[in-house]
Amino acid sequence: MKLFLREQRPLIFVYMAQLLIITLVYWLDGYRNMSVSIYACLISGCLLAGYLIFRYVANRTFYKRLEQPHASPEPFQKEFSREPSQTPLAEALQQVLRSQFRHYTTDLHNYKHKIESHIQFINQWAHQMKTPISVIHLILQKKDDPDSTAIGDELDRLKKGLDLVLYSARLDTFERDFYVETLQLEQIVRSAASEQKRLFIRRRIFPSIDIEAGISITSDEKWLSFVLSQLITNAVRYTPSERGKLFFKGYRQDQGIVLEIRDEGIGIPGSDLPRVFDPYFTGENGRRYQESTGMGLYLVQQICSKLGHDLHIESTVGEGTTVRITFHSV
Repeated sequence: MKLFLREQRPLIFVYMAQLLIITLVYWLDGYRNMSVSIYACLISGCLLAGYLIFRYVANRTFYKRLEQPHASPEPFQKEFSREPSQTPLAEALQQVLRSQFRHYTTDLHNYKHKIESHIQFINQWAHQMKTPISVIHLILQKKDDPDSTAIGDELDRLKKGLDLVLYSARLDTFERDFYVETLQLEQIVRSAASEQKRLFIRRRIFPSIDIEAGISITSDEKWLSFVLSQLITNAVRYTPSERGKLFFKGYRQDQGIVLEIRDEGIGIPGSDLPRVFDPYFTGENGRRYQESTGMGLYLVQQICSKLGHDLHIESTVGEGTTVRITFHSV
């Protein structure tokens, strides 16, 4: 109703002005019968009211749809076409909406198909790249010279980069690729640390694992292992060589099970801390260490959110960083 009145406001003003002008003309011409003038104005006003009522009833559906916009155009289009139009304006607008909606759905489908094809290509490419990496690792296991060790270290970095690409591509289809089960926290942590043993050896950093016996969590092993891998890589990367340890501590708390990962690295500046989970944000440390992509912690935060785990990070410059993952009891 408000939209209808706003649209008809100019017509009402013009009508009132016209009525006053005609009444003034008759008054100046010497016509002084006020009761007849009032009666004529009343009849004319009734005709205007009848016209406005007819217009509102004829376009009521039209105005209601315009006053209640939807976030998605699909339900708007369906509701707009539910009742037949009674005026040329409403019918013309419905035709425009149908045409625009057809173009919109076609373009949306094309873009969706392109994105899915691109993600499929990325997944296939990453899997194909893993095969030669595994073969090179097998070849290097037979050699123990410094060059082979350096090549092995670079292969580890390449493998982590491929994993980052794969998990980034799969994040949008997370619901299709996760399996929740009961896991032993100590076992999953030791397994993740063991996979990074070359990194620990190269940086000469010792992992210290202190997890209460018998603690079990509910999560997805593959996604959680990737989260731990990213956190370990970040912690070791920003810890000076031969200087510290990486502490893993698991314990029970009122909110659930807490896994605490603490390093003795350079820490994160306070100005960067609120943005560490933003995609592609590298911050001050990222500019000093050129290996940073700004996607590791973003993926960690997204995966923990989808798995229902809380993630919290604390850091002090020059002292280190602590990351806590809280696994809620089911």
